[in-house]
Amino acid sequence: MTHSRINLQNTPETPGVAHRAVDFERDGITLNGTLYLPVDRAGSVPAVVVAGAWTTVKEQMPGTYARALASRGFAALAFDFAGWGESQGEPRYLEDPETKAADIGAAAGCLAAQPEVDSQEVSGLGICASSGYMASAVADGELFSKLALVAPWLHTPATAEDIYGGAAATRRLIEAGRAAARSPEPQFVVAASTTDDTSLMFQAPYYTEPDRGLVETYDNQFNVASWEPWLTYDAQASADRLEKPTLVVCSEGAALPASAHAYIKRTQAPITELWLDDDITQFDFYDREDVVRRSIDAVAEHFSGKR
Repeated sequence: MTHSRINLQNTPETPGVAHRAVDFERDGITLNGTLYLPVDRAGSVPAVVVAGAWTTVKEQMPGTYARALASRGFAALAFDFAGWGESQGEPRYLEDPETKAADIGAAAGCLAAQPEVDSQEVSGLGICASSGYMASAVADGELFSKLALVAPWLHTPATAEDIYGGAAATRRLIEAGRAAARSPEPQFVVAASTTDDTSLMFQAPYYTEPDRGLVETYDNQFNVASWEPWLTYDAQASADRLEKPTLVVCSEGAALPASAHAYIKRTQAPITELWLDDDITQFDFYDREDVVRRSIDAVAEHFSGKR
């Protein structure tokens, strides 16, 4: 079955939604974002920081979800992490969970300061890998009131070993990452490709399709020095600190549903779950129109306090 896709590239401007560029700083680094706003609003509105999968930029699934949230009455900020897209920062293309969580915290401060925003109603939405970063930022950040995770990827060092070929293979990647970090010149590999079998995501959908995630602004690079912070990251740890109302939207056909189940079981935070059909894949959550709409409807309801 062919499904319609919805993203910033192939979908016309959403009626009733405006957007503008915003810049903000984190530790002296200027980050670039796009703020999506409902045109018809009375007074200040609730707001959401949106962050997407690893290696992504704001014009991919973060922008898709942010614009959809604006059409439902929210101010929503999608932004480029430090070292990615239009944001400043060195090294480039480094997938460092702790740094990205700090960027999210800075994005919340930027969003809360916007004149259209109710600073008491700032929430966080993490998609795929950013679910871990977002959960940590929300658990530790005073500005955030609620959390939503869509198709969450919440690995631990132990599960990373299973995913990446075992302990020995993981150690080799970490050693390669350490060597790259020591090198005077950065070492990059292609993030996604249909022809380069050394790429990070070989023949992956979405990222390799121009009408989906292969947008002009996509860096499509991965810094080899990312391996140590990525593989040693414990995305489950924030479950012990999280106290804020949380929504999890996932399917058993997503990339790492077991990690969502584990997080839900571990945390004491108030949890709402929405499990979609088992045949819905990880990439479907990024731009399949019916899946995005169901996910966004649930997220908007959760953030509006109706759940």
